[in-house]
Amino acid sequence: MDHTIFHIEGLVEFTPRIFKDDRGYFLETYSDKWFEPLGIKPVFVQDNQSVSKKGVLRGLHFQKPPHAQGKLVRVSSGKALDVAVDLRKDSPTYGQHVTCLLDAEKHNQFWIPAGFAHGFVALEDNTTFLYKCTEFYNQSSEGGLLWNDPALGIEWGVEQPLVSPKDEILPTLTELDSPF
Repeated sequence: MDHTIFHIEGLVEFTPRIFKDDRGYFLETYSDKWFEPLGIKPVFVQDNQSVSKKGVLRGLHFQKPPHAQGKLVRVSSGKALDVAVDLRKDSPTYGQHVTCLLDAEKHNQFWIPAGFAHGFVALEDNTTFLYKCTEFYNQSSEGGLLWNDPALGIEWGVEQPLVSPKDEILPTLTELDSPF
């Protein structure tokens, strides 16, 4: 397992070793051992899955404490541009973001700890997005950030994304009172 550390503390991309032969391939899709050298000990309690057509943008979402979630995300089919925005008030990278291209052929995964807004855009039809979460979903703890906030400057790579009405009315970074 290879991993990439980003300029924003806590964000990690994992890329597994894939064993291929004429029968197909094998890989580990999760192991606690990936996190051990990084001093991270996630406990996952819920898995989620979504399927999106090309151009669907979901996000930017988070859950407020005490139900804040860490997420390990990947795609099992298709490709997605994944985005994490730092919402930790005391962080030197508050308001900054990282993008990670998730690719089903690469089998890479992206770790996003609690304290970040998260979203993605599907770059191919039938993109299947999988989330391992460290807390259960709690509707009253939902929060979000406007996906196209100019202050964030996120380059989604899609000109006219399909966004839910709920995600179109989320606050901007300057309007948000971050709970983290």
